[in-house]
Order: sequence, then structure tokens, then C-alpha cells
Amino acid sequence: AFTVNLPSSPSVGDIVAIKDYGSSFAAENLTIGRGGSNMNGTVSDSVRNTDNESLTMVYADATKGWLAVEEGTGFVGETFVVATGGTITTSGNCKIHTFTGPGTFTVCSVSNCTAKNLVSYLVVAGGGAGGSEGVQAGGGGAGGFREVKSPLTPYTASPLDGYGTPANRVTVTATAFPITVGAGGASSGSPSLGNSGSASVFSTISSAGGGGGGGRNSTPSVKLGTPGGSGGGSGNKSGPDAGGTGNTPPVSPAQGFPGGASGPDSSATYFLGGGGGGATAAGEGSSVPTNAADGGAGATTSISASPVAYAGGGGSTKYSPSPPSTTGGCGGAGGGGDGILYSAGPRTNMDGENNKGGGGGGGEDTPAPLQGGNGGSGVVIIRYKYQ
Repeated sequence: AFTVNLPSSPSVGDIVAIKDYGSSFAAENLTIGRGGSNMNGTVSDSVRNTDNESLTMVYADATKGWLAVEEGTGFVGETFVVATGGTITTSGNCKIHTFTGPGTFTVCSVSNCTAKNLVSYLVVAGGGAGGSEGVQAGGGGAGGFREVKSPLTPYTASPLDGYGTPANRVTVTATAFPITVGAGGASSGSPSLGNSGSASVFSTISSAGGGGGGGRNSTPSVKLGTPGGSGGGSGNKSGPDAGGTGNTPPVSPAQGFPGGASGPDSSATYFLGGGGGGATAAGEGSSVPTNAADGGAGATTSISASPVAYAGGGGSTKYSPSPPSTTGGCGGAGGGGDGILYSAGPRTNMDGENNKGGGGGGGEDTPAPLQGGNGGSGVVIIRYKYQ
């Protein structure tokens, strides 16, 4: 953005002409400073934000000041991206395409201004399922969270906006872009590791599925939370054990955080799994024996025109006869499922929330069958300026 100041002592008949040589006024606005004179009879500057604009002004007199006598976009008019696919809504001058399942984002035509072809996007993968056999099961990790906000699409992005890394940007061409929306991981039988979620994909951007939460078992392949977009929390048997790593495979900014560690196994008093990792925070570890572990918090973005949290980790299971407890671990903000309290019966919010990539809560087998919560499916949202 820059400013051009008009002459401070103009004479009647003076002419100033301006042309957007770089076709970039929309992204880099031009302010025309009035130089002390009126502009069309008003005491104000003029901000120009139309690409390819041509503007010719003449100084008329002290009352009207500068008047526009010619205005246009020259030989090339302003054009915009035209596309189909998903559920289409609008917000101001932006179109928003939301995919809650597989589909195709088809770009029918692109803008004659390259900056307008850079789209904003949100790609959230499916969350991992919580572990089963629940005196010590870990919560599922959230699906990977990746976002880029184009400068031309005004909204409040999450703290994970990756625009500053050029490799994260997607400039569309007139072609079809297949969209993959990852499914959430399914809960398994008891005792078992929860299944990981599946990846979501748009163009060159792939978000990894969340890691499954560990179950109560002494076998490492069952008790340890698995890596993923966010890692699954570990189950506890001969613990403590670290949770699954997040941001796997690695991208920048990180697409998620690790799962929480399980607590120490004290045989008959406290059995605690770790919470699943979320988009902005690791899953809580079970180092405090009287508390179940909560899932890590997700990230909030307004790409869909209102603030929504995505990719929260699942809470862990708790078994605590002395002192007693009233709840399992809470799911992280952004669709994480809650863990169950041992012997407390079924819970209605153990599953991660669909189309938010939430991790499932840790489950148990008493009363049977209470498996871990399923992971929530992901979502892909694309936003661009259309007028």
C-alpha cells in the first residue's frame, strides 16, 4: 500500500493521471492525498482498490477541487475466480465452498489478477479413536489442522495461519481439484488401541489423521498412543508412557500436538490414560493421580464467516476408587470427545465431533461393551474473492 499526494497549490485546469501499472491496487491499495484541496467538493482523500484502474483528474476550482474526468480499467476489465463444488455460501465479496465429504472443487475460470487466484483454505483431517478397556485408556488425537488466509479475503484466521510460508499457499488454475475429507478413526474392541483417522487433502495440502489412543495393555503396540496430525494419548499398563507424537509428518506451522502421557501404574488405586493432542495444545498428561486427563485444545477460525473451533483432542478414561471421581477427561475445545469414568455407564459425548476432526474419548469394558469413542470426520473449506 502506498500514497500519492496531489499538488498543494494547483491551478485551474491542472491535470493528474494515474494508472495501476502492476495490476495490484486490490492487494496494495493506493491512497490519493488531496494535498489540501477538496476532492469532488469533499475534504477527504481517496483510496483506490480496483486492479488495472485508470484515473484522470482535473483541478476545477476551490469549491469542487479535483474532479475525475475519466475512470476505468483500461483494456482489461476486472475478473474473478469462478468455481463450483461443495456447499457454496457467501460472505461479503467472498464465496465459501465447504466440503463435508469427498468431492471436486472445479475452477471454471481464473482472475486476470494473479493475487485474486490465491485462495484461503482450511484442511482438517479425521480424528483418531479413543483407546478401549478403560481403566487406563488414552484419548484419540485430533486430525491435523492446516489453514492459509489470503490477504484478499477478510476474516479472522486461527493462530495457525500458514500464509507466511510460501509453500503453504495455493494459487488455483482453471482445472478440477479433487477433495478428500478424512474419516474419523473407528473404535476397536477391548482391550485395544484406537484406530487413527484418515487424511484430508486439497491440492498440494494434506493434513494427517489423528493418532489413536492407547488401550490398557502391557504390549507397546497396544498401550502407546500413535502419532498423527495430533498424537493419541497413551494407555496405562506398567506405565508411565509418553503419548503419540503430533505434527507427523512435520509441516510448518505445526498441524497438531502430541498426546498426553499415561500416569504411573499403582496397581489398584489410580489408573490413568493420557489425553489426545489438539491443534493448539498437547493432550494433558496423567501425572496428577486424582484427575483424568483432558484432550488438547483445537483452533478457532472464522473462514466460514463465523468463529468455529476444530481439531480438539479426546479425553482419557479414569478409574479411581479412592478418592472417587465424577468424570473422565474432557474433550478439547474443537470437537474432542469425553473420556468415560470407570463403571459409570455409557456417555453420549464420547465420539469426536464430525466435520471438526475431533479425537474420540477413552473407553472401558465395564459395564460391557463400552469401547473408546470414534474419531470425528474432517472438513475442507475454500474461500476466495468473487466480486
